[in-house]
Amino acid sequence: MARTVVDIDDDALAAAAVELGTTTKVDTVNRALSLVGSRSERLAVLEALRIADDDLGDAPVMADAWR
Repeated sequence: MARTVVDIDDDALAAAAVELGTTTKVDTVNRALSLVGSRSERLAVLEALRIADDDLGDAPVMADAWR
C-alpha cells in the first residue's frame, strides 16, 4: 500500500466514517475509494435487473406469487 500525504476535509471525513461505519481515517478513506471504484459495476448490475425480462412488473403474476 502506498503512503500518500493529502489534506482531507475533517467534516467530510467524519460524515463518511459515520455513513460507512468505519472507525479510523485509513479505513474510511480506503472504504470510500473502494466504493467509488466499484460504483460502475454496481450500476451495471442494477441496470441489468431493470431491463431483465421477468415477472416483477406483471401485477397478476405478482398477486399470485405469495399464494
